[in-house]
Amino acid sequence: MTTNIFFIGMPSSGKSTLAKQLAKHLGYEFIDLDARIEISEGLKVSEIFAMKGEEYFRKAESNQLKKIQKDNRSIIATGGGVPCFYDNMDYIKNNGISVFLDVEPEKLVERIKASQKKDRPLLNTEDENLFEKISELYNKRLSDYKRADIVIEGDTNVETILWILDAEFSKNRKAS
Repeated sequence: MTTNIFFIGMPSSGKSTLAKQLAKHLGYEFIDLDARIEISEGLKVSEIFAMKGEEYFRKAESNQLKKIQKDNRSIIATGGGVPCFYDNMDYIKNNGISVFLDVEPEKLVERIKASQKKDRPLLNTEDENLFEKISELYNKRLSDYKRADIVIEGDTNVETILWILDAEFSKNRKAS
């Protein structure tokens, strides 16, 4: 297997954690797309949103995504909105396998509140309406997320992802 694997899904769905673990297991390069944007821009994601706006950020995000070459042996943790803007989902599907980590909004709220991170520009952990905002964002993005090659619902782990990827590759080899 030499193809890239892109993890997509909502904030706190486990993209970065699982992508990093999978990359280590497979000996692939781990790419955190948000980290690449922060390095390129010299600002944190939340600062980019605050100073330059969401549209600017989405363009920077798309530019960084499109620097990832096909068959690069990389595991990429994308930002939650990546598949929903420009032609990013088409790019992802043409340059690797996409894995949607489908975690219910209730579980996302639990994880976001537990993490106490203040780096999510669209989701404030202290917002009284956090569940409503997450549910709205989830429902808005779901059709883009569902375009993924693989959908994994609920909590998962690297062993399960490896098993699913192996089954997917075996199926594709037989179809060829």
